[in-house]
Amino acid sequence: MNVGTVSQHISKQFDNELENIRERVLVMGGLVEQQLFNALKALTESEVEFAEGVIKKEPEVNRLEVSIDEDCTKILARRQPAARDLRLVMAVIKTITDLERIGDEAEKVAKMAIDLIEKQGPKSYYVGINAMGNHVRNMVHDALDAFARMDTKSALRVAGEEPKSDEMYVAILRQLITYMMEDPRNIRGTIDAVWTARALERIGDHARNICEYVIYFVEGKDVRHISIEQMEKEISAD
Repeated sequence: MNVGTVSQHISKQFDNELENIRERVLVMGGLVEQQLFNALKALTESEVEFAEGVIKKEPEVNRLEVSIDEDCTKILARRQPAARDLRLVMAVIKTITDLERIGDEAEKVAKMAIDLIEKQGPKSYYVGINAMGNHVRNMVHDALDAFARMDTKSALRVAGEEPKSDEMYVAILRQLITYMMEDPRNIRGTIDAVWTARALERIGDHARNICEYVIYFVEGKDVRHISIEQMEKEISAD
């Protein structure tokens, strides 16, 4: 198992600054994870108040991204980090971007949940969406855990779960298309369900991205846009 740690410096203040941005990423990640949980709860249990809560808290996610990004910019300007320190700062900047986008997708799910609740669509097509939602929520949780420990083995495992979310998305689309063909009156509600599934598929993509940044920090290798098999070879090459 390859695990990365933050370098120790002569300047304790620099150490504190690096540790602080890592901790704040995890705070932001915890908020985003809760947002996703509440959005899915609103969808599957027809709880409008949970959806409204997600929408209300979404600006807080944005504020955290801006604040952490500003701190990273200050570190780059003042400390001029190199090598491992620079990779950490870059990994943080990229991670918070993906976390903010997960927050955006969670908000979309919440808004779709309100629409679906109002239209009182049948629950039959929620089953696949709920399963997919739980899958990507677990991916986000495990990706954040891998980030917290800077554990490449865990990051690789979570990244390997992303193709399953794509498969679930395709299966849901087929189900929903069949449902629309059976009864055209269901088209409007079903389209909302399609967009919800699409938002969840994108969340799976963002979770994988976070795992790739962990590998980048620990290994110093850019593993974006390559297969899981190639990622394994890159990690084992050392």
